[in-house]
Amino acid sequence: MQTILILTANPLSTSRLRLDQEVRNIAEGLERAKKRDQFVLESKLAVRPRDIQRAMLEINPSIVHFSGHGTGDDGLVFEDETGAAKLVDGEALAGLFALFAEEVECVVLNGCYSQVQAAAIAQHVNYVIGMKKAIADKAAIEFAVGFYDALGSGKTVEFAYKFGCAAIRLAGIPEQLTPTLKKKPNIEEAVVNRLLEKQVNEHTSEESQELSDSDREILTELLTRSGRAEARKALCIKIGIEPNQLTFLRQSTDADFALELINYLHITDDKQALRKICKELEVVFKRGKYAIDLESIKSKLYCK
Repeated sequence: MQTILILTANPLSTSRLRLDQEVRNIAEGLERAKKRDQFVLESKLAVRPRDIQRAMLEINPSIVHFSGHGTGDDGLVFEDETGAAKLVDGEALAGLFALFAEEVECVVLNGCYSQVQAAAIAQHVNYVIGMKKAIADKAAIEFAVGFYDALGSGKTVEFAYKFGCAAIRLAGIPEQLTPTLKKKPNIEEAVVNRLLEKQVNEHTSEESQELSDSDREILTELLTRSGRAEARKALCIKIGIEPNQLTFLRQSTDADFALELINYLHITDDKQALRKICKELEVVFKRGKYAIDLESIKSKLYCK
């Protein structure tokens, strides 16, 4: 379940924006979306800086959307207690979002000249969308509706960003190049790490779990792919097994040996040796699908 927090601000001294229309159109799009059950929409109006902090703590959103005015280097325009304009600069916003970097996946700054703030926040958040220059009210609404329509259908943030830009152009508005997508440095590694953590949390319990047939097949395949099965005696010694006690040490192929070894360790319930094999494989398969598979297996073996 993903929670979208929409923050709007339109102080008395600033030009009127159709913020209520933007929020309503986003909500209507999500209500009829294919993946509507995966999203919860929360909105806060006439937002003051203190309101942002409280909303982040109370709602714990994965997507934060700001609608209002931006002034470039000076910051985004929020409100004070009297309804007057209150500027908040990019560094202040980045500092706040850094505290919630593990929860927030995407920030959308749907206000003029918000690219500066987007770049600052993107040092901590995977995806941040800002505006390169001034953007008309209608274009801002078209982008927002297109963006969330795409997310609601199950598309990625990057696809949704492109879809929002296309929506501006399809509406006959020549501002499709105004929205800009900033990505966190080393984002690919960050995404993989989140997947690893998610899978570990899903599989970890108070007691170690039994490896499934699929888990053992994966270990066998990775042991063969890694080349570690070629040095059979050295591998056995490294994981704490006496090579001479293995009748299958001289199997015809490395794949056969790997299969027999994993099955033997499973039957004898030698989780310590299985953990050491996982450690060996981690050196070879540091990221990607195989790294995720290994983390899942390690969680069952209670590897630290």
